[in-house]
Parts: sequence; structure tokens; C-alpha cells
Amino acid sequence: MSSPTSASAPSAAPAPADDVPVIGVLALQGDVREHLAALAAAGAPARSVRRPEELAEVAGLVIPGGESTTMSKLAVIFGLLEPLRERVRAGMPVYGTCAGMIMVADKILDGRDDQETVGGIDMIVRRNAFGRQNESFEAGIDVKGIDGGPVEGVFIRAPWVESVGAAAEVLATFDGHTVAVRQDHVLATSFHPELTGDHRVHALFVEMVRQSLRG
Repeated sequence: MSSPTSASAPSAAPAPADDVPVIGVLALQGDVREHLAALAAAGAPARSVRRPEELAEVAGLVIPGGESTTMSKLAVIFGLLEPLRERVRAGMPVYGTCAGMIMVADKILDGRDDQETVGGIDMIVRRNAFGRQNESFEAGIDVKGIDGGPVEGVFIRAPWVESVGAAAEVLATFDGHTVAVRQDHVLATSFHPELTGDHRVHALFVEMVRQSLRG
């Protein structure tokens, strides 16, 4: 996957390292390295997660972009799907970007019949809604709860949210479509903030993890 970059957006200031628990990045497929770097830039120690025992050691998890059907199959093969579901039900904070948004959706449109998700947000997501790879684009996105102006969003074969349930909160829209949602401890964006120099969305997620441990 190519990685568009943007130097124009402000970056979040790193938080004190001793105030941040370890956050994992699901490393089955997709842009893992970019999320690890973005979390580090937001002040959080981060590590790759490929196995259930590694999942048990982290306080929060990022599910990256990539290919959602491949990711769901690999989660089953690596024995991670059910442990992921259990951790989400137990309140572990999760942030899904692009394919990760599909993975945390309760329902999918245009998915494979055998495609499974982790769930966590009462929403219906349409796969590849913004077009093919060659229709990728960047746009400034105003995200509720993030100060400092629009976040630069990179959209690559991105989904959008068709509808949300009463418990889910829409954080951002683009061109009339919902592109960022939060429900309690689960956050999702259609776009890739990890491919820019702006780490404010990751900083928001780091704070979600902190708050979950404070109770």
C-alpha cells in the first residue's frame, strides 16, 4: 500500500510515557508499522499483536487498514477472533481504521457471505464505498472532540457508515457520509490518520485507553 503523507496538519504533543499503558496493533495484515509509529508519536508504547497471549498483554488495540476479508480469515486462523470479541465485550478500547472500521462494525454491506467481524459498534458499514484504489483521495475532516482544525484524512478503498444505532455517536462526516464513529470504548474512522503527520486521532485513542483504566 502506498502511504500518502501530509506535513501541514499539527501533531499531538506526546503524553508522559509513565501515564500510558501498552497499546497493541493487530499485525495480521495491513499498515501495522504506520500505526505503531503514530502511537509512539502520540506518546504511547505500542507493540504488534498476532497471538492471543500477546492480546492479553495490551490495554487497548488498533485494528489497521488493509483488506477486511483477509484480516477476518487470518484472525480465525491465528485464534484471535473469539479472544478479540471477548476483550471488546469486556471493555477493552479498540480503534479501527478503514478495514478496521469494518472489523468493529456489527453489520457489513457488500461483504463476503462468510466474512466475520469483531463487532463493538452498532453500525452498518458499506465496504469500498468511496471507490477503488485509483480513486483514493485526501480531505480535511472536522472530527468532534479534536481541536486544532480539520484532521487530514487519507481515503483508500474506504468504507462509509450507512447507519448507526442509538448508542453510537457520529464524530465526522464527509460529502454527506459518516466517516468517524464512537460507541463507548470503540472508535472507528473510514480514513487513515496514520498516513499523515497528524497524530491527534491516535492521541484521542490513547486518552480513551487511559480513561478506561481509571474506571
